[in-house]
Amino acid sequence: MKRLRVEVAIKARGDLRELFLYLRDEGVSASVAGGYLRRIDQQFRKLGDAPFIGRLRNDLQPDLRTIGFERRATIAYRVEPKRVLIVGVFYGGRDYEALLRGDDSSDG
Repeated sequence: MKRLRVEVAIKARGDLRELFLYLRDEGVSASVAGGYLRRIDQQFRKLGDAPFIGRLRNDLQPDLRTIGFERRATIAYRVEPKRVLIVGVFYGGRDYEALLRGDDSSDG
């Protein structure tokens, strides 16, 4: 399979900013938090080479896939004909399933 371009949706970019701020609030240094986000970005690029490795989650949204990252985060994405679109990055105990379903009861 040909490598697909990887794009990060605006919402997922916001998730990454929130994650950085959360880590800083928890006392993680900017250097360590930045390194974590760089590793997430590397995982994004790997999805361009092997886009179907994530678990298909049609129960949440059509054609949505998720993949765990370093046991603390979940990356949600879609495989499209010419790209992989990263739609969300969820850290720790966030109820990403409710968020992706659009449930009003999620704690966001």
